[in-house]
Amino acid sequence: MSNDLPIPDYDQLSLGDLRHRIRSLDRDELSRVLDHERDHGDRVPVVQVLTARLAELDEGAEPSGGDQRNAPGARSTSHTPPVSPAHSPDDNTPLRHGVASQTPSRGRS
Repeated sequence: MSNDLPIPDYDQLSLGDLRHRIRSLDRDELSRVLDHERDHGDRVPVVQVLTARLAELDEGAEPSGGDQRNAPGARSTSHTPPVSPAHSPDDNTPLRHGVASQTPSRGRS
């Protein structure tokens, strides 16, 4: 289950976000993420990024500091929408080049 992973909302991350977020993981945490990926999505580009990072750690790289829960792009695990329909704007999109009553006549009499 992805809730047990060291990266919140792992399954919703793009490859670019994942590439940055795994840098703070140690070898055990990264291995758990790789096992999860192989058991569930088994996406080739993701497996390649994870195995490359494992190789970096094996060669002496150190995890960067930081808490994954505070990482940019970390989302709440609650599935409530961030904006309720009651607070959404009305569906009255202005014309492409401005609002009709505010568009100048531009030389028309």
